Amino acid sequence: MAAWRCRAALRLCATVVLLDMVVCKGAVEDLDESFKENRNDDIWLVDFYAPWCGHCKKLEPIWNEVGLEMKSIGSPVKVGKMDATSYSSIASEFGVRGYPTIKLLKGDLAYNYRGPRTKDDIIEFAHRVSGALIRPLPSQQMFEHMQKRHRVFFVYIGGESPLKEKYIDAASELIVYTYFFSASEEVVPEYVTLKEMPAVLVFKDETYFVYDEYEDGDLSSWINRERFQNYLAMDGFLLYELGDTGKLVAIAVIDEKNTSVEHTRLKSIIQEVARDYRDLFHRDFQFGHMDGNDYINTLLMDELTVPTVVVLNTSNQQYFLLDRQIKNVEDMVQFINNILDGIVEAQGGDSIWQRLKRIVFDAKSTVVSIFKSSPLMGCFLFGLPLGVISIMCYGIYTADTDGGYIEERYEVSKSENENQEHKEESKEQQEPSSGGSVVPTVQEPKDVLEKKKD
Repeated sequence: MAAWRCRAALRLCATVVLLDMVVCKGAVEDLDESFKENRNDDIWLVDFYAPWCGHCKKLEPIWNEVGLEMKSIGSPVKVGKMDATSYSSIASEFGVRGYPTIKLLKGDLAYNYRGPRTKDDIIEFAHRVSGALIRPLPSQQMFEHMQKRHRVFFVYIGGESPLKEKYIDAASELIVYTYFFSASEEVVPEYVTLKEMPAVLVFKDETYFVYDEYEDGDLSSWINRERFQNYLAMDGFLLYELGDTGKLVAIAVIDEKNTSVEHTRLKSIIQEVARDYRDLFHRDFQFGHMDGNDYINTLLMDELTVPTVVVLNTSNQQYFLLDRQIKNVEDMVQFINNILDGIVEAQGGDSIWQRLKRIVFDAKSTVVSIFKSSPLMGCFLFGLPLGVISIMCYGIYTADTDGGYIEERYEVSKSENENQEHKEESKEQQEPSSGGSVVPTVQEPKDVLEKKKD
């Protein structure tokens, strides 16, 4: 009886799993050549993939969850996937150059997704880009709701103006990263003070900043710099994105599993500087922490001790290391001011020497990683070519040696023949000749000669 119940439970679980797989696959459409003609009828979120791509295989279950949730909430966005290797002409038209590539297609516009490959982040991207470019905030209640929902968002306040046109242009380019709203002055919270109208504001970190054309320059560039919170938990992807902002990135490199005083102290110092010196540094600096030094070591081509503080210029790969021991917030502020004043020397960079160093470092890292992950594969990949080269070198060396020996032996034989011929000629000249015949001389015994003398 118990065995029968176990088998029934297993069948039920298998049925549920199969049903989930069917439902998930049904929520994601497999696209073919007909998609090119029909895509303008709807808004599409498409994953362009390659069957052999490892990253594409990791994304597949997440993509199925995205399709299922978008369908369950009744989103107007349809979710699909296309084999970019089978339909390469269509993929190239959309500018697909790597796998996987996620795009939201809205009319004639195509927006690239460059965020983390998680279900929530992808769905957030689809909602943001598929909606209105500039969303109105009609009331203070709506404004407060947006503040609770979004960590960073931008607001245009005022009527029609050249600034609004620039704001719309910037939104059309940067909607893939953040939200853009418009509101009247009455809707803005009371703590916001504006010197002039119209104005563009960014709300983040429980405060706001006002765009100043004279100090901040181009509006799109300012929005691109300010679309991040002032303090972040860093990873490799986020550091890559920060490269477009032109800001220096001050990072506390720590081990989050280590609860010692030194690790927690450095992190809290960076957080305090980001919070208390926001007005002084937010235009030039981004602050955060990173768990572990593996990525930083690869970026800097150096071995950093943990915990430590490093300041990165992600736009040109320069970095600054501590010129003093950081004991408190004042020490960190002094270190930042020394960097801004040019007192601390920048290391790294993107010079030709650094690029050559990067090539050697990447090659070395690749070899080491292969041997660490699979020693047998490493021996096969690198041992086989070295063995072939060794055999070829040995063959060339032995071939030269044999040739030299044969030539030397030939020279010796030739000299022996010449010496033999020379001896024979000398012998012929010393021996008397009679009648053209050669009579050999025989030396008589010594006692016979003595008797003849007597």
